[in-house]
Amino acid sequence: MRSHTQRHRTRTALVVLTALTALATAGTATAGAAAGAAPASASPPAAAGPHTGSAPAVVGALDRAARPLRTAEPGGDTRDLRPLQRMIGDARVVGVGEATHSSHEFFALKDRFFRHLVETKGFRTFALEASWSTGLRLNDYVLHGEGDPRQIMRDEFQRDYLWWNNTDYLRLVQWMRAYNVRHPGDPVRFMGDDIAWTGPELYDEVTRYVAAARPALRDRFEELYRGLRPTVATGTYIERYLGRPYAERVEMAGRTGQALRLLKRQGPRGDRDREAYDRAVQNATVIDQTARQYAFDLEDPGQIAAAMRYRDEAMAANVDWWHRHTGTKVLLSAHDAHIGYEPVDPAHYPKMQGAFLRDRLGAGYLSVGVTFDHGSFNATGPDGAVRRWSLDPAEPGSNEEVLDRVRYRDYMVDLRTVASPAGDWLRRARPTRSIGTAYPDGPYEVALARSHDVLIHLHQVRAATLRDR
Repeated sequence: MRSHTQRHRTRTALVVLTALTALATAGTATAGAAAGAAPASASPPAAAGPHTGSAPAVVGALDRAARPLRTAEPGGDTRDLRPLQRMIGDARVVGVGEATHSSHEFFALKDRFFRHLVETKGFRTFALEASWSTGLRLNDYVLHGEGDPRQIMRDEFQRDYLWWNNTDYLRLVQWMRAYNVRHPGDPVRFMGDDIAWTGPELYDEVTRYVAAARPALRDRFEELYRGLRPTVATGTYIERYLGRPYAERVEMAGRTGQALRLLKRQGPRGDRDREAYDRAVQNATVIDQTARQYAFDLEDPGQIAAAMRYRDEAMAANVDWWHRHTGTKVLLSAHDAHIGYEPVDPAHYPKMQGAFLRDRLGAGYLSVGVTFDHGSFNATGPDGAVRRWSLDPAEPGSNEEVLDRVRYRDYMVDLRTVASPAGDWLRRARPTRSIGTAYPDGPYEVALARSHDVLIHLHQVRAATLRDR
């Protein structure tokens, strides 16, 4: 078995390149065990924080501020979500997080929220922490009925993206398609903002545009993209890219950068070409983002941190581009760590997607964090196998232990308006669950009110149902 340091280094590389999990810092773990086994803890319970003695007063203030959540499941009466509408206000992009990458209630809740915001607040885009080209394939299904969503998810959600190939997201995209059949003049859309994989269709779209608009440059673009178009499955492509020598990855990123700069220098051929040109530039940008994500030297700790920052900045830029060019309000689904404002692991994550979006949109961006007391989730274990893990109720001294004392089983609270002493309590960092694709992971020190605008707390969660496994 590999040492913890070896596992950590390997996992860091996979996070940077497949872009789907939060890092675990050395020596941290939270109580948990594979389903069917006795729970185990790799670290002692967290020490009581300085304000633990005021917990009854904190809970009392939270009781007054909390608004009950009837269910996480989509459908049925949505009157309990009216407070959420008020909390969102005029925000145009709303990030909704998850404390694990594979619990059913987190996925179902986002489905429920999106349907409600479509009907009440004019939201029209669901954005997922998945690759840009994957989002375009699913968007073609949602808008036009092209392809089979089951097969698209099977093709695209491989390796560290496998968590999205679940029954909850299949139900969501099917609902989106049904909505568009009923509302062809005002459709909903699906986008992916991530950069670890770019499908061959994006290379084809860029070169098709160049051939039509700038035919003299067609051969040059074909040369620059030579050997970059994926010809194998998503997971295999990522594996092979990981195996390339560092110098080769740098050279590949150099070529995608040249192609992007060359396209930007041309400009559109007039107003009628503006939309097609902008789309081609964005696709070329995403191709370059993928190559550059792989062009960091993962043996250099400084470059690891730079890679993490680059990825979150790129995801924010892609969401902002989509929002501006489609004119739609966006519900953004990602891990709590990515939609929040403060990094849970500053040494590796210098700045998060939520902070970049706040820089771009100001009050137009809203972060909704999600916590839970106990339950189960899917994650990869130290042996590389995907399994179902279970967690006992939150430990003393953690954020979740106090949050679960509130009178409602599930609830939402506007962190910006909570009265004292809860307001001060929420701005102090304390152990909080933040579990990525691999486990053990965390807990991390999180100040909830500094990381998010709104909080959803769920009493219990269950592992999501993964498809094709």
